[in-house]
Amino acid sequence: MSDKPKHDPYAALRHPAYRFYVTGSFVSLIGDQMLATVAGFQLYSLTHSATALGLWGLIWAFPFLILALPGGHLVDRHNRKHILMIAQAFFIFFGLIVAWVSWMHTQWAVNDWPRAANSVFRSIADLLEQHLRTTHGGSEAYSFTDPAIPVIYLLLFCYGLVQSLNIPAKSSMVPNLIPSEDLANAVTWGSQIFQVAAITGPALGGLLTNQGFPFVYLLCCACWAFFLTLLFFVNYTKKPSTKEPMSLQSLAAGAKFVWNTKIILATITMDLFAVFLGGAVALLPMFATDILHVGATGLGLLRAAPALGAFLMAAALTHLPPMKRAGIALLWAVAGFGLATIVFGLSHWFWLSFLMLFLTGAFDNISVVVRGTLVQLLTPDSMRGRVSAVSFMFIVSSNELGGFESGATAALFGPVASVVGGGIGTILVVLGVMALWPQIARLGSLEKPLEEPVGSDILTASPEQNGR
Repeated sequence: MSDKPKHDPYAALRHPAYRFYVTGSFVSLIGDQMLATVAGFQLYSLTHSATALGLWGLIWAFPFLILALPGGHLVDRHNRKHILMIAQAFFIFFGLIVAWVSWMHTQWAVNDWPRAANSVFRSIADLLEQHLRTTHGGSEAYSFTDPAIPVIYLLLFCYGLVQSLNIPAKSSMVPNLIPSEDLANAVTWGSQIFQVAAITGPALGGLLTNQGFPFVYLLCCACWAFFLTLLFFVNYTKKPSTKEPMSLQSLAAGAKFVWNTKIILATITMDLFAVFLGGAVALLPMFATDILHVGATGLGLLRAAPALGAFLMAAALTHLPPMKRAGIALLWAVAGFGLATIVFGLSHWFWLSFLMLFLTGAFDNISVVVRGTLVQLLTPDSMRGRVSAVSFMFIVSSNELGGFESGATAALFGPVASVVGGGIGTILVVLGVMALWPQIARLGSLEKPLEEPVGSDILTASPEQNGR
């Protein structure tokens, strides 16, 4: 009989600190997903503009991309648990304000600054909304007049500011809560609870919108407060990993590490361009309202579909032995993501659209697990905050700036052309990555990614750069 230990799918959950953390993170993520669903639907209901949806992603992403590297450095220098608690407190504060704005905005007199801000947004829409102007005979089909619009955008901007600390702190804290041998299992569980939250949050947001936008925003605050409370019970004694003062060199260290570790660079670059081009989530309010005609409830189901697919894929990956040919699996998964996106863009049947979004989530989860495991395993602890910041800069660029790209192309050419063209672009990205980094196809097991044959070019960074 073999002495090799059996695969334990619950290894990470056997550690109490991780259980507290992952439970609170799950509820907090439900709040994040409800916010994303309801804020997008509210903005579209106020404006009927694809440009408004694109601006949502751009305004959220801009402060994060500017401050992610300083935020990652602060996470490496200070207690990650304390930073995470501060971030949740700010989310609660912003959520209370946006709930109040959503409740009171109809009673406001439109003063100078909201009028000026809406004028700027309207000017952008006038430049981009060529498709809507052509099909509806003028610009009257969209509107930027409600004083709540610029206030909601401002609060989303502040939310992005805080995410520059929250995201690096969350992702870099996990390896300090469990032994390294359970880290791949923790990454898979983290992906799985994210997907459950991404199913539950949008569905709840869509269903509860009938109770009013303020009610949903208050529920988001309750979710963040729950995570904040559980963090008090997380036994986290890890001291800051570095005392290196902040400088251009220290800020750039995370980006340099990613550049030198080619397999990480290849995986996150493919994810960046694939989701940037192929993401259809930002346009779901348009598809739900104007193409599939299913309203807020249908929007919630469509938003939940990718997460349902990702959850089931994550559950399968958790209970199956680790991938033996992770590189090949990753390439096929991203290509499948692009193909499912094309079919979604062409569909006018709700359940076919739901199925295609389900498949995009399943395929994307493979990419998430491969990329997330590599980043955590190959990064020294002293740099995890900064490397996580760089990794999430790629993710945010793909998701949120991709949302702006989708909104802009939908405004110019229509939502169907935007989504189908993006799916084709995703498949072309896979071919380009295979040509530029052929070593990605040779990536084997995720359990020991550094154990490659002599002369392998899967990793080109030195052992010291890889923290080994």
